[in-house]
Amino acid sequence: MSKYNQLWKCIADSGQDQLMIPFSEVERVTGVPLDHSFLQYKKELLDYGYQVDHIYLKKQQIQVSRTK
Repeated sequence: MSKYNQLWKCIADSGQDQLMIPFSEVERVTGVPLDHSFLQYKKELLDYGYQVDHIYLKKQQIQVSRTK
């Protein structure tokens, strides 16, 4: 089980086509701070029908969208 599974489930349960998720929300949902390992874990999101489109460091947000 990945430390981001709860986040992936929340994204999938949203049913939205596109989301902007603040880093602080990632931390709140997962209970762990967002770190560099997220880059490797983000591939897991594909199993939930979504993908990470962009990570905005200045805005501290992650853009995700539903895969087609």
